[in-house]
Amino acid sequence: MTGLTARQVAVKRAEYGPNTIERAEQTPVWVRVVAQLRDPLVLVLLAAAVLTSVTGDLADTAIILVVVTVNTVVGVVQAIRADHAVTALSDLATPAVRVRRDGVEREVTATELVPGDVVLLVEGDVVPADVCVVEGSALLVDESTLTGEAMPVDKSALDPVDEVHPDNLLGAGTVVLRGRAVVEVIATGAGSALGRIAVLMRERPGPTPLQRRLAQLGRVLAVAVIALCAVVFGLGLLRGEPVEAMAITAISLAVAAVPESLPAVVTLGLALGARHMAARHAIVRNLSAVETLGSVTVLATDKTGTLTEGRMVAERLWTATGTAELTGSGYGPVGQLRAAGSTLDVETVPRLRELLTAAVLCNDATLVPPDTANTEWRALGDPTEGALVAAAGKAGLDRDFLRACHARLAEAPFDSVRKRMTTIHRGPDGDLRAFLKGAPEVVLTSQFLTTDPTDLRIARHAADELAAAGYRVLALATRGLQALPERAESVEAGMTLLGLIAIADPPKAGARATITACRAAGITPVMITGDHPATARAIALRLGIVGKRDVAVLTGADMSADSTLDLTSARVFARTTPEQKLTIIQAWRSHGAVTAMNGDGVNDGPALRRADIGVAMGKRGTEVARQAADVVLADDEISTVVAAVEEGRRVYDNIRRFLLYALSGGVAEIAIMLFGPALGMPIPLVAGQILWINLLTHGLTGVALGAEPIDPGTMRRPPRPPQQNILGDGLWQRVVRLGAVVTAISLAVGTWADHTGRAWQTLLFLTLLGAQLGVVLGLRTRLFARANPFLPIAALASAALGLAGVYLPWLRELLGTETLPAADLIPALIGLCVGFAAARAAGWTRALIRGIGSDRAAIASAEAAPIPDPAGRRSEPADR
Repeated sequence: MTGLTARQVAVKRAEYGPNTIERAEQTPVWVRVVAQLRDPLVLVLLAAAVLTSVTGDLADTAIILVVVTVNTVVGVVQAIRADHAVTALSDLATPAVRVRRDGVEREVTATELVPGDVVLLVEGDVVPADVCVVEGSALLVDESTLTGEAMPVDKSALDPVDEVHPDNLLGAGTVVLRGRAVVEVIATGAGSALGRIAVLMRERPGPTPLQRRLAQLGRVLAVAVIALCAVVFGLGLLRGEPVEAMAITAISLAVAAVPESLPAVVTLGLALGARHMAARHAIVRNLSAVETLGSVTVLATDKTGTLTEGRMVAERLWTATGTAELTGSGYGPVGQLRAAGSTLDVETVPRLRELLTAAVLCNDATLVPPDTANTEWRALGDPTEGALVAAAGKAGLDRDFLRACHARLAEAPFDSVRKRMTTIHRGPDGDLRAFLKGAPEVVLTSQFLTTDPTDLRIARHAADELAAAGYRVLALATRGLQALPERAESVEAGMTLLGLIAIADPPKAGARATITACRAAGITPVMITGDHPATARAIALRLGIVGKRDVAVLTGADMSADSTLDLTSARVFARTTPEQKLTIIQAWRSHGAVTAMNGDGVNDGPALRRADIGVAMGKRGTEVARQAADVVLADDEISTVVAAVEEGRRVYDNIRRFLLYALSGGVAEIAIMLFGPALGMPIPLVAGQILWINLLTHGLTGVALGAEPIDPGTMRRPPRPPQQNILGDGLWQRVVRLGAVVTAISLAVGTWADHTGRAWQTLLFLTLLGAQLGVVLGLRTRLFARANPFLPIAALASAALGLAGVYLPWLRELLGTETLPAADLIPALIGLCVGFAAARAAGWTRALIRGIGSDRAAIASAEAAPIPDPAGRRSEPADR
């Protein structure tokens, strides 16, 4: 083929337009900033900043503005980072290629290609566009980035050559592992496989569960604060208080009621969670992802390289005299040959030795030992053949010695039409021997074997059983020769069957334990792969994703044939396209689930982007997957996801714990201002005292509360329902109860002090502060744990600063307090004890009523391994 002429190229370029994957549209920074500031809670904080500046509380104003600025900057940076996923995909699609035009070969970039161009591909080339094979020789292609399938695929030209079929179609972004080909471009740019994936990645993910909950909380707080402050202001005017004094008091209450430290607590909790996750090899690229992982109800995961090792391993051997298994992972010569629970010496089992010798000789792959750049053994050539060479090494055979003693004289290479490979060797004693390796449906026939028909049926049955178990099966045979033939293909008849070798991409060592942990935590595991249904079913059974009674696998063809299928009823999907992976994720989200998608290929990019949380593999993952993900697993271990979920739940529990603490204090302050006048205290607290308490509680101790360690029972409970309000599951009732206790003890001390002629306002001030500090200490996850020493230190510092407001002259004058004798501090200590006891009692009661039962149910659920409700319609266990 001479290729297109220059004129034809120009015409096609005008017809098809630019051959590029469109990059993400650049949004102006100011638009991103405005979008961040429109968050309801941020608007409440900005209003609080204005109010605190009006009251002269510049310290609080500065703190609030710093918090808003930090959160806005983080949000803008994350939005910009999200655009890099499509940019990475665009960069992947622009390799240099050799093209034939006007009968002359030249090198151009992939962006210069047009449909109809003739491209030359050799081993190691990245396919630059969707192409059709016109001429091919021993062509083997790695399509894992597009399909997720670990097994390389043979490709060849068809007759007629212009017919497009999966056997002669190469997708953009795939890699030529072996052979050479002349191909014709059929689709470029947005019309190619990579381009279609780029289009799917355009849609931006929505807000995270935490962002939705905080936005809802912001709206509720805004309405509640304005209403309550209006009530306090109106009642003060009715009592005849000055308008200015009541305005300042109402504003101070508004500031006190808004937990302005909440963004700081959230950011600190997420940052600590990200640091803890990094120590466990999970790199967080988006801080909000930390908490989102804790909300996950469905974990959708790719198979190849995620649940499995992503490397082909020979695991089972079959001969006419028996079967054996090979242990060990990867391509390294470390493992054992075992049968019936005992270790075998391959030299004592001639049939197995002959089988593995044939596997090494009828083979073009080589193994490369670890070096400074790679820490593991690698296969050069076909990964399947690499697995055969590794199997011989694990059994104790010396690959190099065998090949040196049996020189190869001739060969007939494997291709997708013949489905077999034949080699001829001269042995150390000078005899000639041929070896045949190929697909069982081809080799196990009388055309090639002289084996007895009954034995052939037995061999076919064994091959079928291995294939049904998800293995790729190869049959090997041999025969002696009297002379070297002209063509190796001529000696393929009259062979003697040596046996079968079953090869698979095995599950990772910790994958099954991870799936079990997910079930115990109430998370539904779902496997989505581009691999064969039988392989997908076998891996799902081995890992416990499905049980033996629930082995139905939904394929991409099933989804295309029936658009009404309930995709949330299946747990295993096979032969899926990137579009279908996206559809599956969206189906779960529409069902009310919070989804995490775990993958490593280009084909996983759209699903990683659309899921509530995207998790990519760091080592073997493509740049597209890493850019589209929120979390990158540096060690490629899916077990790290469970650790990340644990961190996410810790963060969310601490946010709820802070809200319980901060809002109960705000409720108490408002209640004191409402009911105090009825008990003879006209203005129970002045503005400066309210703001000082607010600074000491929300600021120091509130932020320290965000670093509390994880509850030991966290991963034995189901995830919280996605639709649950952040104050749900009884939290707002606890806010009211604790607020009532703090109000009662504070007003009791204030009333007692007023009736006994003491400085009632100062005592009320100290008791309210002490009671709130008691509450925060009582809310600790583990009371005497050393994991978070900052909380007791912060409580002591807050208490000291509270006393400074009474005993330092300049601060006493600023706050309007009076000096107290030491004996009058006892009521404040009583308030601290009452607050502490109330917080602990609430936790104990809740644990007795619900926590123990929830833990037992979760443990029983994990043992029975049921399919949990991904919509999360179960109650959340107690905050400890």
